[in-house]
Amino acid sequence: MSSNLDTPRRATRREWIGLAVLALPCILYAMDLTVLNLAVPHLTADLKPSAEQLLWIIDIYGFLVAGTLLTMGTLGDRIGRRKLLLIGAAAFGAASVLAAYSTSAEMLIAARALLGVAAATLAPSTLSLLRVMFEDPKQRSIAIGVWIASFSAGGAIGPLIGGVLLTHFWWGSVFLAAVPVMVLLLILGPSLLPEYRDPEAGDLDIFSAILSIAAVLAVIYGIKRIAADGADAQALGAIAAGAVIGILFVLRQRRMKDPLLDMSLFRNPAFSGALLINVVGFFAMFSAFLFIAQYLQLVLGLSALEAGLWTAPSGVAFILGSTLTAPLSRKLPPATTVASGFVVAALGFVLIAWTGSSMPMATLVGGFIVFSLGLAPVVTLMTDLIVGAAPPERAGAAAGMAETSTEFGGAAGIAVLGSLVTALYRDGIVGTLPPDLSAEQIRSAEDTLGAAIAVASELSGPSAGTVLDTARQAFGGAFQITTLLSAFIVTLAAILAVTLLRRVRPAAG
Repeated sequence: MSSNLDTPRRATRREWIGLAVLALPCILYAMDLTVLNLAVPHLTADLKPSAEQLLWIIDIYGFLVAGTLLTMGTLGDRIGRRKLLLIGAAAFGAASVLAAYSTSAEMLIAARALLGVAAATLAPSTLSLLRVMFEDPKQRSIAIGVWIASFSAGGAIGPLIGGVLLTHFWWGSVFLAAVPVMVLLLILGPSLLPEYRDPEAGDLDIFSAILSIAAVLAVIYGIKRIAADGADAQALGAIAAGAVIGILFVLRQRRMKDPLLDMSLFRNPAFSGALLINVVGFFAMFSAFLFIAQYLQLVLGLSALEAGLWTAPSGVAFILGSTLTAPLSRKLPPATTVASGFVVAALGFVLIAWTGSSMPMATLVGGFIVFSLGLAPVVTLMTDLIVGAAPPERAGAAAGMAETSTEFGGAAGIAVLGSLVTALYRDGIVGTLPPDLSAEQIRSAEDTLGAAIAVASELSGPSAGTVLDTARQAFGGAFQITTLLSAFIVTLAAILAVTLLRRVRPAAG
């Protein structure tokens, strides 16, 4: 005898309209990342941050998102996912205003930290709402493809909007673009989005939340310190402390009746394998977005708007790859789809690296398109596997883990590969600057490419051109080596995917 309980409820027009509303914060989330990459040269010239401060301006957002995602996802399961989404939207808008009017590097770092905490409410809330709005696996696979595509759309239009704003206004204007989007979400959300909370959830375990945040932030701090200053005792101690705190967190979850994170989820190979693959993929991907934006503006001398126009096609490619994931996942095993995507991405990275050898602009843009097209199915399918492995009442925590793996991998990639670019840049420029520069000018030019361009603007005659050419050549060499390393990383990720996912069936299967 059949029962309605055996057949998942199919989504109606209301759910699909709600999906469009959920896309708003996702578009904004991606826009905030891409416009910051474009704004780096402008805010560097205005606020004059050190190399370490610049890394913190870029990294602190992702680090705090990663540290608080799990807590926010679980909190949404308890207080209501729509409620948490709207609270986070209001906080994100307020923090965006604070970032826009920052008057120092320290103030901008603090504003970006607040943005990170607010952003941590957005992704798990939207993704976990999708889990209950779309019960049918095939419909959910399509919905998650649209959800991922909305991030890609934000990444595509972000450079265009950011380029226009940076052409006509100051660098802080790129943060103000978030305000009208969040206001629209606050208006439409209450009427078009359903509310969902776990009816049997207990109180949020504050101590577990503190442990999870402390573990992630301690490890990330240690990684950043190693990347910036080497493996000293403080860096290694932070990583060790984070590992110990993480072990205590896991032990506590296993003893609790209502844990912050259900550890049984990790017994599912789709869940655990997809998390690890997400970390590796985003480790390579996030850093590439940052370096390409800087290369276009600081090495090739393009304006912010021109750089945005040249990077927009990669966002379109990511959207196309995301929408193709659902039909691919019904025909190919996940291991085949993911491994193939990583191989295509590796080819794209190799094409981008050739640009460092004075290849035409079309090679750089083509490589960016190829690697975006390859990574899009990976991101979409991994998200589907992670969320689909969790029961509806645990969807918030699963979504939090999915986004934690994304943000942790991306932030770690920026920290490690970003520091590698800085080290290679310094190695390439030290001892090559004109002798008539002051000691302060030499130190500044050896710090970052943006600082070297600022020094060149203060000089006249042949020295200005020498500083500019030397710095750009040093950064171009660093960019080329790091991009080839990214190609190697995603190639290893393809092997990892075949190993971990060989017995996993598609979530839509």
